[in-house]
Amino acid sequence: MRILLVDDEPALTGPLSRVLTREGYQVDITHDGLEGSQLAQSGGYDVLILDWMLPALSGLELCQQLRAQGDTTPVLFLTAKDTLDDRVEGLDAGADDYLVKPFELRELLARVRALLRRPPTLEPSPTSRLQVDDLVLNLANQVAHRGDRSIDLSEKESQLLAYLMRHANDVLTHEQIQQHLWSADERPSSNALAAQIRLLRRKIEHDGEPQLIHTVYGKGYRLGEMSPG
Repeated sequence: MRILLVDDEPALTGPLSRVLTREGYQVDITHDGLEGSQLAQSGGYDVLILDWMLPALSGLELCQQLRAQGDTTPVLFLTAKDTLDDRVEGLDAGADDYLVKPFELRELLARVRALLRRPPTLEPSPTSRLQVDDLVLNLANQVAHRGDRSIDLSEKESQLLAYLMRHANDVLTHEQIQQHLWSADERPSSNALAAQIRLLRRKIEHDGEPQLIHTVYGKGYRLGEMSPG
């Protein structure tokens, strides 16, 4: 399990990193909010531990930035800001937990374990959005925009479009998409995916607009304006 620790107090990060490492976690440390943002966006972390007050970019801004990009990595704020308003502001920014300094190491370790036990969230943050070329999808209200057009989507269409956009320019197989859209208990018909693709194309590809969803025959589908090669 990988943890990113972003705090500008070396007197805290050093001992805390050693404790977390002894518990079996791989820990990366930075004391700067901008570098923390770059590391967090590189992906691969299971938990982010963020101080609130950081150079260049605050932990609050970093958390808001990640949530706006659809990143659902669990975030634990570790901060001296201890008022009720501070806690509310931190949680409203997208944090999953909030621990006030000074703290007991046992409690911090317990909170990290609790965050790691949580199943991955399927709900986007209220401000999260995806964009590929001139197509924008608001994950909160299932509305897409292309140019001046507003496009209302069904829940399944929104899920399909979000999956394609998150993997823009990648070829996604029929099996990959089906596993994402339908649970193991559901039994979609053999042409259910093709029907969903057809409905989605009608909505996001009007006459005169470049094609975005491409069929890769024998494999699956790819979303992106330009065809490879």
